[in-house]
Amino acid sequence: MTSPAATAGRVRRTSPRKRAQRIRWIQYGILVAVLIAIIAVADFPQIQKVFFRTDMIRDTLTQGLGTALLNTIIYSVGAFVLGLVLGTVLALMRLSSVGPYRWLAGIYIEFFRGLPTIVVLMAFGLLPLAFPGLQIPFGIYGTVWTALGIVAAAYMSETIRAGIQAVPKGQVEAARSLGMPTGPTTRKIVLPQAFRIIMPPLTNELILVVKDSSLAYIIGLSATSFDLTKYGRDLANTNANLTPLVIAGLCYLLITLPLTFLVRRMERKTAKAR
Repeated sequence: MTSPAATAGRVRRTSPRKRAQRIRWIQYGILVAVLIAIIAVADFPQIQKVFFRTDMIRDTLTQGLGTALLNTIIYSVGAFVLGLVLGTVLALMRLSSVGPYRWLAGIYIEFFRGLPTIVVLMAFGLLPLAFPGLQIPFGIYGTVWTALGIVAAAYMSETIRAGIQAVPKGQVEAARSLGMPTGPTTRKIVLPQAFRIIMPPLTNELILVVKDSSLAYIIGLSATSFDLTKYGRDLANTNANLTPLVIAGLCYLLITLPLTFLVRRMERKTAKAR
């Protein structure tokens, strides 16, 4: 007859794995049940009519989608470049030994990180009312670049600062021991290594800028400067159908998904290098 102690020992040895297996199968079962329930109650003809109407797909693809997609890319890239340059300056100011530089950078970062991006866009769109005769270079593109760029800079600066601080101090000390001034040391040694370290999070910032560009409609865009959201929204409102917005959303995925895969690949390479 098996003793209670031996039985308890076998239960202790096998129960964690079996418990984990049971939990997994329960989760799979719940997921399958939810999918079956959704399929059972879904009205697929109505879903197709509202979200995937064939004639609306054709009209959306042929009435200016390419221009809207190009504008979204232009808005995003311009804002990202401006944010990267300004963010680098802010990061260096935050690390400066000069107190006022640190304070100014800190105020800027906290201010623009605390404001919704749509508020900043509205403010820049209304600047000509406050300052008659003011013209931002490159028109509506310059307005979007500036508004999105200064917000992105507030976030990028903290990422860049972390990258600079991650560069081994021995590299800086070695450069200084060779007589290299602080400026060239920062430009030629510190920043290149910092950007290699922070490339994955910076790519994530680019993805966020792409999505934030969908707010550009708030400042009033002409037909030639429509972004994807404005283009899809106008067509959806005109035709009382959501198919154009679905197509616009898929176009955003065409931009962001490759960037997401790139981030994961860079993260894997960084992990292997460590």
